[in-house]
Amino acid sequence: MNLDNINHPYSEKGLSKKETLPSPFDQFDLWFKDATQADIIEPNAMTLSTVDTKGQPSSRTVLLKSYNDEGLVFFTNYESLKAQQMDQNPKVALLFAWLPLNRQVRIEGKVQKTSTTESEAYFKTRPRGSQIGAWASQQSQTIESREELQKKFKNLEKEYEGKNIPLPPFWGGYRVIPEKFEFWQGRRNRLHDRILYKRTGQNWEQFRLCP
Repeated sequence: MNLDNINHPYSEKGLSKKETLPSPFDQFDLWFKDATQADIIEPNAMTLSTVDTKGQPSSRTVLLKSYNDEGLVFFTNYESLKAQQMDQNPKVALLFAWLPLNRQVRIEGKVQKTSTTESEAYFKTRPRGSQIGAWASQQSQTIESREELQKKFKNLEKEYEGKNIPLPPFWGGYRVIPEKFEFWQGRRNRLHDRILYKRTGQNWEQFRLCP
């Protein structure tokens, strides 16, 4: 299939270094709120890329659940493929693609696990079905059929009927501690604006990149 005719016309709205905030976390917060107000479906969806010991990258979409100046937090099964790769190599990359706004945010950094207390606090906010699902799924492992998974789910529903569902010992959060942020704003003629923040000690330096 030839895709030459797919050509999105970008807007004139740009991004200059003068417009950006000194802290990349504040700039991210500003853009994240813009994405939320634009009614983008799941603006907290982000592509997480990890690398295994052989140098093979792997990407998948996860959901951002909180962020502040310490980093960006998501939750997963600690026995999943991505968790195994992050245990072997804590360097990761994140990508937020807010295409209706012609914006992307790229983040590079390292992960560290959240505390059990933090993971437990978030787990309690999840819908009951999602809590049971966390127990039922051996994430990234092979399974014979969906029926097998559904049977396990129903058995767990009965087991925990009328009870609080505890945090699984194999489930919790990761905090991505950024070393770089890149804010990308699409522009006409593919002359996009790219503003890079790079951590230097406790400070952040800004650079404009060619598109």
